[in-house]
Amino acid sequence: MNKTELIKKVAAENELTQKDAAALVNSVLGSIMDSLAAREPVTLFGFGNFTCKHRDARTGRNPATGKKIKLPASNTPVFKAAKAFKEKVN
Repeated sequence: MNKTELIKKVAAENELTQKDAAALVNSVLGSIMDSLAAREPVTLFGFGNFTCKHRDARTGRNPATGKKIKLPASNTPVFKAAKAFKEKVN
C-alpha cells in the first residue's frame, strides 16, 4: 500500500472526500516527523513507538571501489511495533 492507496482507504472508511483524507493523513505524518525532528518520541498505543536514534561518525566502505570513506554522525528514525501490531501481522 502506498500513500495514495492509504488516502483512498481512509476516505472510504470514514466517509470523507479524498481531499479531506489527504489533509488528515498528511497532518498525522507531518506531526510524527516534526516530533522526531524535535527529538520527542511518538507513542501510538497498540501500534508502536517512533523514536530517533543518534549514530556516531564512523568509517564505511564504498561498495563499488572498496575505498574507505568517512560517514558523518546522523540521526535515524526508528520504529518499534507494539505487541498487538506484531500479533496481528503474525
